[in-house]
Amino acid sequence: MQDLDPPPTYTLAGQTHPKVLAHQGEAYRSGLHRLGAQLGVAHAVDYQDVYHDQHTLGRLIRSADVVVLPYDSREQVASGVLIEAVAAGVPVVATAFPHAVELLTGGPGLVVPHQDPAALAAAIRRILTEPGLAARLAGRIRPPAADLRWPVVAARYGTLAERLVAARASVVSAASA
Repeated sequence: MQDLDPPPTYTLAGQTHPKVLAHQGEAYRSGLHRLGAQLGVAHAVDYQDVYHDQHTLGRLIRSADVVVLPYDSREQVASGVLIEAVAAGVPVVATAFPHAVELLTGGPGLVVPHQDPAALAAAIRRILTEPGLAARLAGRIRPPAADLRWPVVAARYGTLAERLVAARASVVSAASA
């Protein structure tokens, strides 16, 4: 995509997943650095090997023209970054893991097959170059997306727990009377 004007910049945000770290150490991340150098794009990649808190991650997502989620796992149950991007109205390109298929099909992003770098690159290119596509995708935000963000879900669980504790206390009081 070096032929695009301006050429895209890429941010790889986050620490190596603990399971990957336990099995491979930093070999995966080192491999990403080598691959960037081999492809001649290392100068355009910002490798952020840090944990981002919710606020910082949200700001990073909102600053993107497109969020790319190339998960290898076909069983990826949830993705906080996917929810944040959809809620922020940022187009997403993701591999076909169930959560992405559910949220993105006919919605605010494009789903590509696993292990298909050409399809991934083509989808990113489409969003960056096809006139109006990014805006159309951003306009397909499903209203419940904001309700799926982790802080909102946690608040709902907290409210439910408070109601259950209050209801239990009422039952205990009524039984004692």
